[in-house]
Amino acid sequence: MSYVAVQGGRDAIERACESYEHRRSGRTSAPLELDQIREQLHLAVDRVMGEGGLYAPEHASLAFRQAAGDTFEAAFLLRAHRATLPRIAQSEVCSTGPMRVIRRISSAFKEVPGGQILGPTSDYILRLLELDPLEDPVERRNHLRERLFSGKEPEGGIPDEFPRVVELLRREGLVQAVSTTSEEPFDITRRSMLYPAPRSARLQSMARAETGALLFLAYSSMRGYGDIHPTLAELRVGYVPLTVTNPVTGRTFVAGEVLVTEAEVVSRFSEPGGEPRFHLGCGMCFGHNELKAISMGVLDRCLRSTAPSCPAEDQEFVLYHADGIESMGFANHWKLPHYVDFLSDLDRLRKAREVAHARA
Repeated sequence: MSYVAVQGGRDAIERACESYEHRRSGRTSAPLELDQIREQLHLAVDRVMGEGGLYAPEHASLAFRQAAGDTFEAAFLLRAHRATLPRIAQSEVCSTGPMRVIRRISSAFKEVPGGQILGPTSDYILRLLELDPLEDPVERRNHLRERLFSGKEPEGGIPDEFPRVVELLRREGLVQAVSTTSEEPFDITRRSMLYPAPRSARLQSMARAETGALLFLAYSSMRGYGDIHPTLAELRVGYVPLTVTNPVTGRTFVAGEVLVTEAEVVSRFSEPGGEPRFHLGCGMCFGHNELKAISMGVLDRCLRSTAPSCPAEDQEFVLYHADGIESMGFANHWKLPHYVDFLSDLDRLRKAREVAHARA
């Protein structure tokens, strides 16, 4: 493959950039403020943070506005910005046990310890366009705030920590133990991944993969091009504290909280030659992104298959093709000049036609 450098046409390129900026800024509408994007388009911001690999709601909102709502481009901008940042410190291993939960559901059991918390979701709303304009958004917001936060706490209060649903199955020995090692987690931002990749590398790679790509692969396995039919043991959305050790005093302190979505799925059991148990898959990502966490959980289980039989169970296929920024870059490169390549193909086609006509 060879490219031809673009020469000349500098004015045309500058006009194209200005035209893009003009279209992005709109004609008569007011410019979007970052707090509007961060608060009212928070699901898109969370998606950009996850795929950009950087938890920074302000910067993700800025990237989303700069990219005119293109999540691929926004994630690219955020990941490129991340590459310029110094690595000041590293957090301690984080447990999601003390998560400040805002949503917690289980499709495995109706009654779970601590109860189910439906939280902020569109799952129970009719999928109909709201064609009527809001009469008074501020009044509506105040009304909702009054209804949501003026009520009494549930009897017994809200527990500080919710027990995991999977533990109910573990106590009876019904869940297969996932093998773990004491080695340091593989850092995919500093080392090239080799196959077979360790589980820590697989989960990192999927945590910043494109949501649609993960959903596509997990869906293929769930529909029958694989062997995983999951049940959602638990889905959590909440804020997890990050603990950092002070390099001078050696004391640990909570540096802040990050919003994450965590999913644990169990799949049908099959243990040839062993005791039948459910198989567990886990997924966790930045922000509120339930489809991505569930898809990660399904693929985590798929990628532990000892005899891969479909694309969703093939490590190289999944991890090489699920990164949205890499796949976007490759698809976009076809817009670069390929004059030499195409002229070569054209010459070969003409020669082949001459040979075919001579034989006829």
